Amino acid sequence: MATARSRSHKHFQLDSVKIKRAQRALRAKTETETIERALDLAIAEHESNRLALEANERFVKSGIDIKDAYGTLGG
Repeated sequence: MATARSRSHKHFQLDSVKIKRAQRALRAKTETETIERALDLAIAEHESNRLALEANERFVKSGIDIKDAYGTLGG
């Protein structure tokens, strides 16, 4: 979570039902904590996707030969 020094006041118009649902799902005590956790999850998901894409690109570029042992890939 962000330190007090890196926080800033922002004013948003957000769907209160979504915030309450996220608050329950994330087991957060406050709306601020809910939004902080949701942002942390979004950042972590983005990083995970980036790493997976990089790994996939390295795999494809490696030139490995994939054999269709079950004959289900076609072509």
